[in-house]
Parts: sequence; structure tokens; C-alpha cells
Amino acid sequence: MLGFLLFLTAPVPAPEQVPLAPTATDTSVPALARTWPVGVRPAVLRGWEPPATVYGRGHRGVDLAAPTGAPVRTVAAGRVSFAGRVAGKGVVSVELTGTDLRTTYEPVTASVAKGDEVEAGEVVGTVSATGSHCTTTCVHWGLRRGETYLDPLSLLPPWLLHRGPSRLLPVLGVPLPT
Repeated sequence: MLGFLLFLTAPVPAPEQVPLAPTATDTSVPALARTWPVGVRPAVLRGWEPPATVYGRGHRGVDLAAPTGAPVRTVAAGRVSFAGRVAGKGVVSVELTGTDLRTTYEPVTASVAKGDEVEAGEVVGTVSATGSHCTTTCVHWGLRRGETYLDPLSLLPPWLLHRGPSRLLPVLGVPLPT
């Protein structure tokens, strides 16, 4: 009986603390994109260059070549958190479903409104003729987790990011032509 009482009064280890949200240094991104924001495989005019400090120089997204008026698509399902103008440029932001990630597209003439639910590949606007920081028309595609900027290309799965030419493989049991 004494052993049982000691068991009941023994200290219980505290449950392991599992963070409910990733820390600001968490740069892991699930490859959940199902399409490029513009085109099939647009040229990346300028890649992601993370700043050394919060206010440091860098490029907080990627610039994708796209002609004026081209449709801009959300890369994954989500909810539009912003559709409007910032510093004279049209911007659309989408909070991605089931994540703490947010994508942005600019300069865009929005065809969606704040609160709209969007599916992967759904058009959220068109490329604007003005407002780009590129030397030619482009879409600046950004990705954030909280206040941390991340590389939006990391949302693309390998099959979408590095699509190469199709290759035929031999069929087992069938002789090769001579």
C-alpha cells in the first residue's frame, strides 16, 4: 500500500512543450504550389536575396517575366488577405490554407477582393503595365511567414521547378530496336 501511495505522490514530468507556431528563424517551406504565378515556366529575372538584417539590402521575393495583361494566378489554395494599392502599385496577398504562409503578387490589377477564397491556379488579377521595379514588365512574387521573408521558389515542388524534356524509358521485356 505504501508503494502505491508513493507512486501517486511521485512527481510527474512536465509534458514536452511543442511550439504552436514556428519561430522567426524557421525557413522550412512545404512544396505545396501547384502552378507558377504567371506562364508555364517564366524566366526568373531576379532571384530571392535575403537581407542580412531586417532593414538590410536584399530582394524579398523573385521577379518573373510576364507581359502586361497576363493572368496572375495564386500558386496554392487560400484566402485573399489584401487586394489593393500600396505605394502606387496593385498588390494581392493570399494566406495559404493550412499554413502560416502568405504569398504576394505585384504589380497586379486585382480581380479578387479581401476575404475571397481562391483555389490553386485561380486568376487573382492581371499584370499591370506600371509599378514594376523591373526593367521590363514582370511580377514580383513574395512569400512571408509572419514578418520573415522566405524564398517563394521553395513553394514549388521539384517536378514544377525543374521540369525538363520528357524522356522515354525502355519497357521491360521488350527488345530494343536494332
